[in-house]
Amino acid sequence: MKYTQINKVHIDYFNNLLGRQNVISCEKRSEYSMDHTENLSYVPDLVLFPKSAKIISKILKFCNKHVIPVTASASLTGLSGGALPLHGGISLSFKKMNNIIEIDKENFQATVEPGVINEDFQNKLLDYKLFYPPDPASKGSCSLGGNFALNAGGPKAVKYGVTSNFVLNLEIVLSDGTIMWTGANTLKNSTGYNLTQIMIGSEGTLAVITKAVLRLLPLPTFKSLLVIPFKNNSEACQAVSKIMLYEIIPSALEFIEKRAVMLVKEKLDIDIPFTTDNEINSYLYVEIDGGNKKIIFEQIEKIFEIMQNFDCGESILAETSSEQNKLWKIRRSIGLAVKKHSIYKEEDTVVPRAYLVELYDGVKVIEKKYNFKTVCYGHAGDGNLHVNILKENLSDHEWNVVLNSAIKEIFQLCVKLKGTISGEHGIGLVQKQFINIALSRENINLQKKIKAIFDPKNILNPDKIFM
Repeated sequence: MKYTQINKVHIDYFNNLLGRQNVISCEKRSEYSMDHTENLSYVPDLVLFPKSAKIISKILKFCNKHVIPVTASASLTGLSGGALPLHGGISLSFKKMNNIIEIDKENFQATVEPGVINEDFQNKLLDYKLFYPPDPASKGSCSLGGNFALNAGGPKAVKYGVTSNFVLNLEIVLSDGTIMWTGANTLKNSTGYNLTQIMIGSEGTLAVITKAVLRLLPLPTFKSLLVIPFKNNSEACQAVSKIMLYEIIPSALEFIEKRAVMLVKEKLDIDIPFTTDNEINSYLYVEIDGGNKKIIFEQIEKIFEIMQNFDCGESILAETSSEQNKLWKIRRSIGLAVKKHSIYKEEDTVVPRAYLVELYDGVKVIEKKYNFKTVCYGHAGDGNLHVNILKENLSDHEWNVVLNSAIKEIFQLCVKLKGTISGEHGIGLVQKQFINIALSRENINLQKKIKAIFDPKNILNPDKIFM
């Protein structure tokens, strides 16, 4: 596809439509050229800050007519390059569409704009004693719109599910400027095709999401967080399934390699309140929540019993919010610590929970084969392992060429184990070369046809997901 180069006529149109204060055409555009994906950079020709679906409709009508690419973004915290403006054009920022429009306590629903920061939304709900479970590690900076685009999960997905489980209805703008709602504000809806769900995880390639109606839950009254150190990493992975087999459904069940913890300590100077003795190699974070404190403690006691079958160090139990927040800060800081240590590639592997051991062990075999280092952690309760491959001393040839063979082997292992190549980070730009490992030719062709129906001129986030 040949796209139109933005010129003064186009800039004047957008200045008149949005006001000059909502258009960036100068050097500051470079601030919107990167997300958290490796060291990739693509500078947009213009950055626009719309404030309503009606304005976005006019933007897309104009861009569709003139064949100008449009890439939606907000916080730029992605890890797959999904919001990078590969072909320049328009970077459509939702930073000024950040309103929590309504919290409907009676129906346990909220209506939000895509620029709302996840944690800000979570904190607002506390006033109503309500709860929105999807909580990515970057919740303090990531936007809900980005969460919708990638079907984000987070630690609580093991019990509550991912973003798609909580989106009831969406206001979207199609590539030709048409504004529509995808469904209804109801828990049940079997009226035609589910257009709401096809938008979740579509990475901004089908339409622009301008509002969302979200399902909420009552806020759990009690929580306890257990950190269990393991001497053997494979045993830590095995323990995940054992916990679940005893009819314990944690609200979070996270696996963390010791190296990840030490990077948090070294790079971010964060105190580690649990043991880091030489014999310890990994940790499980196990959070239990609910409305009955007695039942929570019974489950904690049961977990301690299960752990007697494994070679563990001394566990710690955090019961107060303050204690729990300190522990979660360590977990949520790992990505930043890794980034400070080295350029890295993060592979968002996911398999059925019981195969997590085979996945982890297989990754370490591939690591040794290709002579690179990894830092592994992730949502073990979902079978979701984040494999961070560090550049460190690798040559550019090893990093850019040879490593692709290693990544391909990791993804082939995922599929062999009945998993797939991305659990919550999307495909975006960097993983599209591997998508045929996970999806058949027929599957990919059908998805391309869907894309063509929604966006016939291919202006919405072009050349993402598919080769």
